[in-house]
Amino acid sequence: MYHLRLIGSFAKISAQNEMAYRANFWISLLNSALNLVTGILGVWVLFEQIETLNGWDLPATLAILGVYLSVGALRGLFISPSLDTLTGMDGEVWTGKFDFTLLKPVDVQFQASFRHWHPLALIDLALGLGVLYLAVSQMGSSFTAGSLLSFAVALAIAMTLLYAILLVFAGLVFWSPGFLFTWVFDGIFQMARYPVGIYPTWLQWLLTWLVPIGIITTVPAEAFTGNLNLSMLVGSGLFALVAVICASLVFRLGVRRYASASS
Repeated sequence: MYHLRLIGSFAKISAQNEMAYRANFWISLLNSALNLVTGILGVWVLFEQIETLNGWDLPATLAILGVYLSVGALRGLFISPSLDTLTGMDGEVWTGKFDFTLLKPVDVQFQASFRHWHPLALIDLALGLGVLYLAVSQMGSSFTAGSLLSFAVALAIAMTLLYAILLVFAGLVFWSPGFLFTWVFDGIFQMARYPVGIYPTWLQWLLTWLVPIGIITTVPAEAFTGNLNLSMLVGSGLFALVAVICASLVFRLGVRRYASASS
């Protein structure tokens, strides 16, 4: 409960800072609308030419897009705002501001993960859920409670895995403070807009188990459409658990290398 109260305080302070500038809302709204329109337009143009894409029809591909937008929104809401403050030439590790994080009587990984929030990302989340609703309306079969439960579990696994990946990158910053490691992942993550099954077999394997964007977007979409088998869901969950444990170890090893601003 103590950590939940801290998260509430962090989110409240972040919201107050964000709402101090009215233009932020309109800029975020415009950016979200552009992402939504370009995403749907790309899928619509594709399925104007074909009926299915390696077994994926229009509703299923819209579900992929909805998951992609929702996951990106949740990342922007509470993962990236905190972890990104560590990186770059003006980041806390480079400038030494990370000293203040270490001095506080709260677990360092918890602080680094949840200190900053971006509440305007809720706009993106609403649009992502809207695309999922559109996918449901296009589906020929009914959306069951089992599909909803499977989707919720798969989405939680996806966010755990995404957090683990970004935490590893945050940990690597302690070895190279000025380098932005996430730009490599951001470029690859664009491929998650589409089903991982459309890529060559070797690339499918890489995008599922090495750079696991397939688990992050395709698996929740398969759960949403009722096409996910239980073994894949369990395997993804175990993989995400191992990933977050390993990521935590990498981050804590990185923290031990931190020499502080006064060293």
